[in-house]
Amino acid sequence: MAPENYLELCDSPVHFEKVSSVNNVFFDEANKQVFAVRSGGATGVVVKGLDDKACISFRMEDRGEVKCIKFSLGNKILAVQRTSKAVDFINFIPDLPQTEYSQECKTKNANILGFCWTSTNEIVFITDQGIEFYQVLADKRSLKLLKTHSINVNWYMYCPEAAVLLLSTTVQGNVLQPFMLRSGTVTKMSKFEIELPASPKSGNPSLSDRDIIMATVYGQLYVLYLKYQPRAPNNPGAEVIMYYLPREGQCKKIHVLKLNTIGKFALNVVDNLVVVHHQSSQTSMIFDIKLRAEFDGAVTIHQQVLLPLSIHPCKIPRAGPSAVTTQSPVPCELYSSSWSVFQPDIIINASEVLCAPERGSLPVIATVFDKLNQVYKDYLEADQNYTLAMESGASRSSSTQKRPVRTQAVIDQSDMYTHVLSMFTEKKDLPHKFISAVLMEYIRSVNQFQITVQHYLYELVIKTLVQHSLFYMLHQFLQYHVLSDSKPLACLLLSLEGTYPPAHQLSLDMLKRLSTTNGEIVEVLLSKHQVLGALRFIRSLGSQDNISARKFLDAAKQTGDAQLFYTTFRFFEQRNQRLRGSSHFTPGEHCEEHIAHFKSLFGDQALLTAPSV
Repeated sequence: MAPENYLELCDSPVHFEKVSSVNNVFFDEANKQVFAVRSGGATGVVVKGLDDKACISFRMEDRGEVKCIKFSLGNKILAVQRTSKAVDFINFIPDLPQTEYSQECKTKNANILGFCWTSTNEIVFITDQGIEFYQVLADKRSLKLLKTHSINVNWYMYCPEAAVLLLSTTVQGNVLQPFMLRSGTVTKMSKFEIELPASPKSGNPSLSDRDIIMATVYGQLYVLYLKYQPRAPNNPGAEVIMYYLPREGQCKKIHVLKLNTIGKFALNVVDNLVVVHHQSSQTSMIFDIKLRAEFDGAVTIHQQVLLPLSIHPCKIPRAGPSAVTTQSPVPCELYSSSWSVFQPDIIINASEVLCAPERGSLPVIATVFDKLNQVYKDYLEADQNYTLAMESGASRSSSTQKRPVRTQAVIDQSDMYTHVLSMFTEKKDLPHKFISAVLMEYIRSVNQFQITVQHYLYELVIKTLVQHSLFYMLHQFLQYHVLSDSKPLACLLLSLEGTYPPAHQLSLDMLKRLSTTNGEIVEVLLSKHQVLGALRFIRSLGSQDNISARKFLDAAKQTGDAQLFYTTFRFFEQRNQRLRGSSHFTPGEHCEEHIAHFKSLFGDQALLTAPSV
């Protein structure tokens, strides 16, 4: 029986006061927060995230209409734009005054189009004449200009997950200039041009920010262009053009999604699937760029993987006093003309937020982890104190010094891994990012109590990210040392090279940070049966002519993998041929056992030449 729906909205939408003459609503894509600002903030500002219970409320002086309002990452500093010339700031840091301070844009005669927080204390102003990158010095209530770049700007777009800012330039707006903003630096990436459709009218077409989204799909950043075809006979319909935006090199058009219809559309990316919402038919189309599709020599052309279906009907619980909430839920209007869509999976209409967020409540989960780890820490300290006392002999005769008893309340990392987290990662009905967030929340809690995190927890995080192709998140965790360096972790990364090629260099960098010698690195790799990884490492050092063939053939044989043994044996045969003009092994290499093993697996004919006796 065919399904009636593929998609559904979450069953716990975030409610906020609707837009009115006295209330403005803003959405911050970086923190996923909705701001309801009443009377310019004078009668209150209410901030809600995806967890409706995590609410921030405050008042601020009404100094004019609010054009934009956002918290820094971590909700430490509030930025408010009221004019086109300056941005105001308020500290939400304990022991610092909440008096407002302001920063005017430095570029003469420029107008501020908006701003984006890139970290807890770094912010970029986007003006019609370029960008200005600042560090916010909260304790000094001032800003320090780090970098400026001059360029004519029509509109901008920011992808917080990738920390990439996209600026629209030129009269038609279709030449896009990306910048990467990280750790106080601004990196100019290669600009590129969006191909606009030919217009049947004399007027030139232009590119609007409503036609563009940035999103990460299968670990790679794309610029998606919603190409509306002009109304004409034999019109093939609208398309979504996907431009791959690498950190280095040119942006390339590599995928085309055929919508085969016309009208108004909106896009989400859910679990690496591109979901296109079509308003007039009230259906959603699903595309998967990983599936095999038609290649025309330049781009891959994709059709829908399933028939378009509507989002599952839903009803929204009433918000407000108990007298109101006891009333029956209100049916939700799907595909409304008032919908605003944000990435990856958030939909907002005029009266509430409807989204498919991470299920469960991370703050509640974090509290549970902290309570468990507090007991775990107390037990570890008591056990350590007992051991030290016994070693010193000071309390050997004391009857009051007893070894602490481990009760059922003591849940250590091994217990959590075996009975909770490893099974939790196998859940098929939970969003991948939520699963990863829960794992990282447990690691955060263990670190908070100054307990050494066991490497198998980090390995579980990495395997979960790789399983769901969240490679960008993995790279971030490693780059910013969220995952602590260790030899087992480095070896795991090496094993991922076939799936994620940058993992090879990440693993070698980690081993070098651990002050591991080259010889020790090879031994570590071989002990973990990473024979090909060890060979690649040796080759990167240019030392492949000096290594012992027997050592590597021993390791390959111990794996029981015939194909691996074949590849390793062939590597040394070819080395012998290059160095001595013959593929055979010399008696001094003591490889007779391995030659015999190779013959038993593949026969005499598989040898490049007969070895000398």
